[in-house]
Amino acid sequence: MQRIDVKPFWHALPFGIAGLTLVFVLASSAGRAAAMFGPASWRALMAVLCIAMAALPWLVLSRTGRRQIGLQRPRNWRWAALGLVLGALAATFCYLFGAAFFGASAEHPFVSVARNYQLQPTAGWSLLRLHLTFTIAACLFSPIGEEIFYRGLLQKVLEDRCGARRATLMEASLFALVHLCHHGILVTSAGLQVLPLSGALWVAQMFALSLLFAWLRRRGESILPAILAHAAFNAAMNGWIFARLWP
Repeated sequence: MQRIDVKPFWHALPFGIAGLTLVFVLASSAGRAAAMFGPASWRALMAVLCIAMAALPWLVLSRTGRRQIGLQRPRNWRWAALGLVLGALAATFCYLFGAAFFGASAEHPFVSVARNYQLQPTAGWSLLRLHLTFTIAACLFSPIGEEIFYRGLLQKVLEDRCGARRATLMEASLFALVHLCHHGILVTSAGLQVLPLSGALWVAQMFALSLLFAWLRRRGESILPAILAHAAFNAAMNGWIFARLWP
């Protein structure tokens, strides 16, 4: 297996691409926590982090390296179409699973997502404007940034050191755990609140979702099917939120 191909500058640094990726993982995870647990005005930091995730391969990888992580056309466009379908179905499953066990209570993960939307300065906005604004952002920033970084760069860096199977399990675990910032650990007026049961179930769902994205990226030989699946998941999630959970 060919190791990831980086730009010559990075060969001269002692920590190399692996060290840089580790630093970025830690920094982006801390930034996500700050964005989600800090003041509402800090939520925009999530978009900045996603842009940085998407830009990183162009800063450190050669053209060959970018192809190695999947920044190329799918080998067959049916994988892109399948990604859209599976992403929407996955979000529907998460909604129905949460509704069956937790109703529309704070234990439902999508209620936590809705709560974060409600903290934004959107007084006077119509429901349609809210839906479109949050959905367009959710279909652009995190699908592109997170898929390029997690299923692309991080996956390949880990593969070079521990093989494809372990790399997938490791990046899926990290992806799932950082999503505790979105549900499972909440900041309320009463302070920090932990939701152990629904939080654990949410992490398990995000782990499975990450495996799905990784499978689509591998079978399509491109990151695009995973990006489309992620975007479809977020779009369907917002559809359920604004149709069923919005106050």
